[in-house]
Amino acid sequence: MPEIILMADARVSAVPVEDSGEPLVDLREVAELRLDARMADDEGAYAHVRSGHVERLRHAHSLLPAGLRLLVVEAFRPLALQEQYFAAHADRLRAAHPDWSQERVHVQTSRSLSPPPIGPHVCGAAIDLTLCTEDGEELDMGTAVNADPEETDDACYTDSPDVSAHARGNRRLLGEALTAAGFVNYPTEWWHWSYGDRYWALLTGAPAALHDLVTWPTR
Repeated sequence: MPEIILMADARVSAVPVEDSGEPLVDLREVAELRLDARMADDEGAYAHVRSGHVERLRHAHSLLPAGLRLLVVEAFRPLALQEQYFAAHADRLRAAHPDWSQERVHVQTSRSLSPPPIGPHVCGAAIDLTLCTEDGEELDMGTAVNADPEETDDACYTDSPDVSAHARGNRRLLGEALTAAGFVNYPTEWWHWSYGDRYWALLTGAPAALHDLVTWPTR
């Protein structure tokens, strides 16, 4: 596999941000998409994303084979929740590897979760999603959404060779549609795609990220 830039890489946090001012919108109101409730919160934060993403997702949907839909699992994630998730996973890794330095724990945690201040989810720029049929049946992608590298022996990596040819084909369908729509993938998570965040800017060569942290609730 080619070099993977992790979220903990200093090059990511060094990217400047010039926020576009795009508001968050509710993806539950986009007819072409499906959302499920596995990561739902009472206020519906999980279903929100920057407004410019809607047309990109519609474009990606239009590129899928007939009978398939994008199934959104989680989009916006409040900063406090990102901090909670990151700290909990770091604690698990620290307990499993008491010989690891704090820096190594931080870097390894970033394979699964972005350091909170630069997280694509916390600025409304990222979407975790998969493919499903018109009836809502999820396609085989080799691992579950949100599976971590430790439990899957890195099979959650987008280009992992350790999944079936069928699952690789499904990942390729998802990736080709989202890439054509302008999104970039975090290569340790086949389901994580973003536009306008620091990671996107670094990978695309954009001079600055377009989306900064969003405070929830927004009003």
